[in-house]
Amino acid sequence: MKLVIFPAIGEARLARVLDAAGSMCVVNAESLERALFEIEQADAFFGKLTPPLLARAKCLRWVQSPTASLEHFLFPELIEHSCVLSNMRGLFSDVVADHVMGFVLCFARNLPHYFRNQLRGEWSPAGDQKYVVEFVSGPGTTLPMDLAHQHLSDCSLGVVGVGHIGSEILRRASAFGMTLMGVDPNTRQVPDVLDEVWPLERLNELLEVADYVVIAAPHTPETTKLFNRDRIRQMKSTGVLINIGRGAIVDLHDLTASLQAQEIGGAALDVCETEPLPSDHPLWRMPNVIITPHVAAASPRIAERHLETLVENVRRFVSGRPPVTQVDKRLWY
Repeated sequence: MKLVIFPAIGEARLARVLDAAGSMCVVNAESLERALFEIEQADAFFGKLTPPLLARAKCLRWVQSPTASLEHFLFPELIEHSCVLSNMRGLFSDVVADHVMGFVLCFARNLPHYFRNQLRGEWSPAGDQKYVVEFVSGPGTTLPMDLAHQHLSDCSLGVVGVGHIGSEILRRASAFGMTLMGVDPNTRQVPDVLDEVWPLERLNELLEVADYVVIAAPHTPETTKLFNRDRIRQMKSTGVLINIGRGAIVDLHDLTASLQAQEIGGAALDVCETEPLPSDHPLWRMPNVIITPHVAAASPRIAERHLETLVENVRRFVSGRPPVTQVDKRLWY
């Protein structure tokens, strides 16, 4: 058996792969020319597979993607090919869930308002026990102080896409006592957290009642621009849309229009349909929007988890077992 790796990986990582591979030949291809030659008789491949590489493969049975998302990895010939495909899902669940709860806490406690006050050297809210609530109800809205901060156990959170990441978000939110909902094509339970994950047909029902709507779905043909203006309008007028899934799921123009029209309470975006988001985009200047530059999955733990997933799947391939992260190529996840 032969495993081809391209682009080549570093010596320390390669040593771990060689140990897992046992007697299987491992080719750490330093050039495209070498990869094109070696893949002809390869049984397995790790790295960025392209149509020219796949076209040369005669024996390929397993492909390991270096990424969790597959929208930029899949192509028609690969989908139709008989090989098994696995990805890197499960590496980021706790990290991304932490990021989501950071977003939730920022809105619930109106923290960005206080961050701006700090830069101005302002200690307390404006007079008469009232101040301008910039995140809860839009610019220029004055509410009593006790309405400017949310009690999270009085709030509801709905997750769109209850996979590894979505389930972990629900677990984190459960610890805050929030009312929880989730929709997913695969209806099931989330043990000790959610008795029932609703089918996608109940998405609008979730949007109508959730104070926080979290998109944790993958980018697939079915989820592209799933959140257009009509869909966003189904949310509560005070609801907050959080996207840590994929930017293509939310129509950027429609979201901007909804926020400008104060149809929802706010948005928190780690991913955008256009990345980087242009510096002149109006979302940057909206006080009820939080933007982070696609860093929700950033963690010093990810590299080691990535390697462990690769090594485990190599071991399983050598022993004739399916990879732990096998995907359905036609579904993109």
